[in-house]
Amino acid sequence: MATVNTVLGPIDTADFGFTLMHEHVLITSAGLKNVYPEFVPRDHAIAEGTRRLKEVKAAGVSTIVDLTTMDLGRDVTVIREAAEQSGVNIICATGTWLDIQRSFQNANPDDIARLYIREIEEGIENTGIRAGVIKVANDIGGVTPGGEIILRAAARAQKATGVPIITHTWSPEKVGDQQIAIFEDEGVDLNRVCVGHSNDTTDLGYLTGLFKKGVWVGMDRFPSYRPELPDWRERTRILKTLMDAGWTEKLMVSHDDPMTMLIAPKAVFDERIKRNPDHICFIARKMLPYLRELGATEADVRQITVSNPAKFFGG
Repeated sequence: MATVNTVLGPIDTADFGFTLMHEHVLITSAGLKNVYPEFVPRDHAIAEGTRRLKEVKAAGVSTIVDLTTMDLGRDVTVIREAAEQSGVNIICATGTWLDIQRSFQNANPDDIARLYIREIEEGIENTGIRAGVIKVANDIGGVTPGGEIILRAAARAQKATGVPIITHTWSPEKVGDQQIAIFEDEGVDLNRVCVGHSNDTTDLGYLTGLFKKGVWVGMDRFPSYRPELPDWRERTRILKTLMDAGWTEKLMVSHDDPMTMLIAPKAVFDERIKRNPDHICFIARKMLPYLRELGATEADVRQITVSNPAKFFGG
């Protein structure tokens, strides 16, 4: 087994247990906590994060991966306090989401990679908290020129540190293929890459193609928050279809659920809560029971929730 950085220090992958691969304790915007701290409900985020994490721990989850990057208002001290108070292991991220800083848009990828490497090897914002994963994002319209710079920076940081990459994609447009092409060009071991948000599509040809490239596939949006996309039952059926096709050992699951979010109107966030009152317990309470109804065994469930995350992080 291998050790992985969490916000409370390194742990062995053997101690991960049931792991959710793509969650968020607090989402805001870059710089707010330093310049306008009164706008960020820090105490509420800690309390709400702790409450939900205790709830999901009671449902059997031991570890979550928080993929909140700097441009999403990452506050590792909030994440650390929620981890301390809940008893859930939390792995935090370096990298960049979609709000790419202007100064990054024309930067040399090597210069950005050095920033990611520092957050992995030395720590984030003088806290001593070290990132355990690299997050990158490309969405509708595919990989932009700025997005390509970020992907190449992440690839170089991955090769320098061994820390894996998890991507945000827009799978209806097969954006994962574009990301993989850049990682291949950079010489990244694709076994160290998870292409996320892949259950926003039911295109089995696309999904199978991802596996054949050698990446892991994140079925990490449960339930669905957009009516034009597959609902949670269809997402579960696609997951089972892929498992039946022999890809169980390359699949991982999560919700992409923010516990506190300021980047969307309150009404939008409230609607998310209304649609999913189970929050990050949805997989444990609703999806996995349905997956079992579809014929998944307990060994299958353990593979995608326990064994695979440990193998992904362990390399």
